[in-house]
Amino acid sequence: MKKVFVSICIASTVLAMFSCRSVEKAIPLSSINGEWNIIEVNGSKVTPGESRNLPFITFDTATGRLSGNSGCNRMMGSFDVNAKPGSIDFKGIAGTKMMCPDMTTERNVLGALAQVKGYKKAGKDKMYLCNDSNRPVVVLEKKEAFIAFDVKKKTIHGNAGCNLINGGFETSTSNAKSISFPGVASTMMACPDMEVESKVLKALNEVKSFDKLSGGGIGLYDANNALVMVLEK
Repeated sequence: MKKVFVSICIASTVLAMFSCRSVEKAIPLSSINGEWNIIEVNGSKVTPGESRNLPFITFDTATGRLSGNSGCNRMMGSFDVNAKPGSIDFKGIAGTKMMCPDMTTERNVLGALAQVKGYKKAGKDKMYLCNDSNRPVVVLEKKEAFIAFDVKKKTIHGNAGCNLINGGFETSTSNAKSISFPGVASTMMACPDMEVESKVLKALNEVKSFDKLSGGGIGLYDANNALVMVLEK
């Protein structure tokens, strides 16, 4: 199964054990809005099983609600939108009660989130969640849309920016560069920001062909040969 990351043309680690304190001005709460993969917990990289996705957390900074998946179960909770920049404290994190074969990741994620008292930017598209000693306990990475192709089965699965997507793709023996994605289905979760997802699904519905790009990656084109999506490994 080959995975490629999605870029819509019309749109634009070992845990570092140092203090979350900084002489730089604290970033506003709005900086954490949206959906983030949980990639490290207490210095250990998160490695989900073959059939599972990374745990993730979604912040809605307009309402102070959080949601996501802790590794097995869906989770939800809240935070104070009036806290000073750089500070955050999760309240009432609860989850569903499904049992998975290995609950280690879930226990580690929930244990770390219970310690969080602040946040700090950790480079491009990454964020630290820090404990009351100002040490990073969780590393977040902005969630990207992706598509994984199974060429033999002519199927795809992935994430459109919020929801999981599944479906197939069709090609033509008379045109080696022909491709389309009929009947792509997605889950129905609502996220604070659905803009990327809307563009991904719209673009997939329009795709009729593909070609290699001179700068690398694969371009997907609509019926008018307009570039609507770029795929990169």
